[in-house]
Parts: sequence; structure tokens; C-alpha cells
Amino acid sequence: MEIMIRFWRMVTEVWQQGLFGVDIGRIIIAAFIFIFFLLIRRLFTGLVINRLGTITKKTKTHLDDDILKILEKPLAFIPVVLGLFIATEYLTLPGVYALIADRLVRSLIVFVIFWCLVKLIVPMSFLLHGLENVFTAAMLEWLIKAIKITFIFIATATILEVWGIRIGPIIAGLGLIGVAVALGAQDLFKNLISGFLIIVEKRFNIGDWIKVEGVVEGTVEAIGFRSTFVRRFDKAPVYVPNAKLSDNSLINFSSMSHRRIYWRIGVEYRSTIEMLREMRDNIENYILESDAFAHPPEVSTFVRIDKFNDSSIDIMVYCFTKTIVWGEWLEIKEALAYKIKEIVETAGTGFAFPSQSLYVETLPEDHAEVFIPPSKDQTGT
Repeated sequence: MEIMIRFWRMVTEVWQQGLFGVDIGRIIIAAFIFIFFLLIRRLFTGLVINRLGTITKKTKTHLDDDILKILEKPLAFIPVVLGLFIATEYLTLPGVYALIADRLVRSLIVFVIFWCLVKLIVPMSFLLHGLENVFTAAMLEWLIKAIKITFIFIATATILEVWGIRIGPIIAGLGLIGVAVALGAQDLFKNLISGFLIIVEKRFNIGDWIKVEGVVEGTVEAIGFRSTFVRRFDKAPVYVPNAKLSDNSLINFSSMSHRRIYWRIGVEYRSTIEMLREMRDNIENYILESDAFAHPPEVSTFVRIDKFNDSSIDIMVYCFTKTIVWGEWLEIKEALAYKIKEIVETAGTGFAFPSQSLYVETLPEDHAEVFIPPSKDQTGT
């Protein structure tokens, strides 16, 4: 009987001392508290979201609906933090363990707060759209990214401060490390500075059609800190380092005021002066009378007999369309081609074909005889 009493005392002692000096019963109850809050997380989120959703639907703007949808995941994490706080409070941890639990809960609170702030940057970025007259869309995108990075940095520094880690000496240490890193990451910083210069100089914006000879041609979809994402016309994605776009000559077709058509049309040498004048005048009149083309003095327009080529008389056609859209430009260009063909045929001449004449003064002695077909008189027919 005495053995059983001693054993029971031992069980009671183990139960009371438990883990970290905390009663096992309290640990089990605290665990059930935390699990309970995990289980009701969806219920809590559903009730809160539905309630807030009912309120936001009554407003005229869609901004509050977007904000509510974005904050759904951070709100779902609140019961987890609350459950951990109640569970640790119920445990009444001794000494250093209570301090660790307190700092852990504080860190999670900071995490949730800044999680919400980072999520809110995108829907609230409309407040920055008023700056589009001063900054480009790419600069605003960079500004939004910079704000996100700033919030993340502040959140990290706050959590470190919660754990008693001073951020000042770390920043000072990073400054020394940064010198060494900068020496090994010159290309990274060069691309970063180049990207900033591209945006400041407004070389191109998102959606522009650009071309860098030997590098890339396509539509800009994103301007990053290190590289620019360009979608080629075959739909292949290309990530171009910003330095290549900054250091090389770049053509921004989207910034054109007009699109040019520059042709040399070769007609046959048998064309008379009257034919040449008729073709030149009719082509010029068609361009000047069409609303699809820009007219002088806004742009230069020339239709001239240009030169006597090897196998043709060349007419130069130099004009600009009002549209800069490639598809519309091709349609106008096609219509002009049809009209020029009609004008040439109406004038009674034709387009010249490239040809060459070879004149031989002497032939080698062992050359084959030239075959001359017999005439009708020789054959008797």
C-alpha cells in the first residue's frame, strides 16, 4: 500500500511539474485552447468578412470591396495570434519562457499589422495616380515597390527590436559589408541605376513597342529593378538587363507622331515624259487628297522622278500616315500599293524588272561554235 502511495505521489509530482515547470493539465488545456481558435478561424473569418461585405456592398465605390478581399488572409490569421496569446496567458509560464512567449505574440502582432499594410498598398495606389502628370507609370510602379520594401524593412526592424536586437549596429555592419558586396555586384548596381535612368529619362513606358538593334524588339510589359520584361512579337518573353537598354541606341516606335512610307518604284525605260508626269501627279494627288496621310507643312511629302537606274526609271514616294498603329499602317500601305499599280497600268507603261546585259569582245580560241537556227529559206519551207 505504501508503494502505491509513493507511486501516486510520483505521478502527481510529474503531472504538476510537467514541462518547463508547468502543470501538464494546464499544457493540455492550453493546447486545446489554441486548437479551438485554429478551428474557429474559418468561422471567425466568414462571420467578419460577411458582415463587412454587407456594409461595403451598400457603398457606391468598389474600393472597399477590393480592400476587404485583399485583407481576408490577414484577418484569418488574427484568431491564431489571439489563440496563442490566450493559451500562453493561461499557462502562466515561469521566467524566461514567459518572456519568449510574450515576444513571440508581439512579433506575430507586428507581422499581421504590416501584412495588412503591404496588402493595402495596391488598392490604395490610386492615391498616387494624380502624380502621373509628373511621373510615368513605370515610376509609380517603382514607387509602389519601394513603399512595399520600406514597410517590410520597418516590420523586420520592429520584430528585431521586440526580441531585444538593436537595428542600429546591424545597419552599421551592413554598411561595411555593403562595400565588399558592391565590388562583387557591380553589374547589379549598374542595372539598377540604368533602370532608374530609363524611367527618369522616360525612354519608354509599359506597353511601348521598342527596338534595340541586336538585342530585342517587342512590347514592354514590366520595368524591374534589374531587368525589363519585353514580349517579342512571336510572344516569346525576353528579360533584358537595364544596362543594355540604357547604353545602346533605342527606338521607341510608340513615341512616333507618324509612320513613314518610303518607296522607290521602277518603271520601264519605254515610259515617255508624259507618262512619267501623269504617274507622278496622280500618285501625289492620291496622297494629298487622302485623309489617311499627313500633309505638308506638318510633314514632308515627296513624289519625284528620282533617278535613272540600271534597268528602270525610279519614282520616289516619300510620305507619312497619320496613324502609328502597325495594322492600320499596313492597310493604308496596301491601298497605296494598289493605287500605284492602277496608275502605272492606266498610264500605259509597266514596272521594270531587274536585268543585266553582258557584252563580250572576244571569245577564247577553243570555244564552241554558236548554233544559229536555219532560216525558212534555207529549209525550203
